[in-house]
Parts: sequence; C-alpha cells; structure tokens
Amino acid sequence: MALLVGLGNVGAEYEGTRHNIGFDIVDRLAHKLGSTFQPGEGSFVVAEARYKGQNLFLIKPTNYMNNSGSSVTKAMAQFNQKPDQSLIIYDDLHLALGDIKLRPKGSDGGHNGIADVHEKIGSQAIPRLRIGIGNDFPRGRQVEFVLSPFRSEELETVNHIIDEAVQTSLDFVGLGLSRAMNIHN
Repeated sequence: MALLVGLGNVGAEYEGTRHNIGFDIVDRLAHKLGSTFQPGEGSFVVAEARYKGQNLFLIKPTNYMNNSGSSVTKAMAQFNQKPDQSLIIYDDLHLALGDIKLRPKGSDGGHNGIADVHEKIGSQAIPRLRIGIGNDFPRGRQVEFVLSPFRSEELETVNHIIDEAVQTSLDFVGLGLSRAMNIHN
C-alpha cells in the first residue's frame, strides 16, 4: 500500500498555478489509473486505485497549503500508512522548471506546506517528490509568483514534468524508493 499526497490550494482561483502542481500530478495519476476523487474522513479527498497489485490512496488536502499537515496525518491514520509508505508531491522554486527530485527525507526548504507536514508528523523523514517551478520573479514577489499560472511558453515543459512525476510516483510504488531515485534523479 502507498499514500501519494499532492499539495496545493483548493479553489478555482488556484487551479493551474505553480503552487498547485502537486494537485495536477495526483489528478493525472487518478485519471491514468481510472479513479476519481471522493471525500475522505478528514480534510482531504481521496482516489483509490491499484497498481502492480498494491492499493494506492491518492490524496488532495482540502484546506490551504500551509495547513496540509493535518490532512496528511488524518489520511495516514485512516489508511494505516506510515511516513515511509507515503510520498508528498509539491512545488519547489529552488529547482528549475522541469526538474524533479525524489528524496527519502529533507528540510522544508522554506515551503510552508511541507513544513506543516513535518510539524504534524513530528519528523522530516517522509519521502517527497519536489517539482521544479522555477524562480523567475523579482525580489519580494515570491508569493505572487507561486500563485501565478504558468506562462504559455512553459506549458509544454509543465506537461512533460507532470508525466515524468506520474511515472516517478508509480515507480516509487512499484520499484521502491531507492530504485525510483536511481531512475529519476
């Protein structure tokens, strides 16, 4: 079993923004696996699927990004998952657009959503898939940048990286963290 969590903000005004690429990835995963999202027993929606004989729980928190930790801990409890059976998928402006990094653990890097996950689970030891969104913004405009949509000339790269992140997530489930890291990092 595995819990795959895409971080993002709920609401039409956030759809297609850089900060919501985690949602975009689990949406594409659900579509690829023929599943749809339903309300969970907490502040999240869940799409259940099977891949290579394993049960998958695709999670999207329904509270704001900076409060994602409570959704993650509730989903982990509901589906009896430990941190090492989980993968948190989120945007990272420290990586160039189109880059991804799969890691077994790490700091929050200034990302408030993953910081809240760390705080609520009491550890930084949870696998994560960081999705590069670039950092092409003027000093002091970080919030505006992450909440902005991708530019039209970036969309081909974004589509490619979503596909790569979907495959990386499936390899995390099917091959394990170490092999998936060797393939995709």
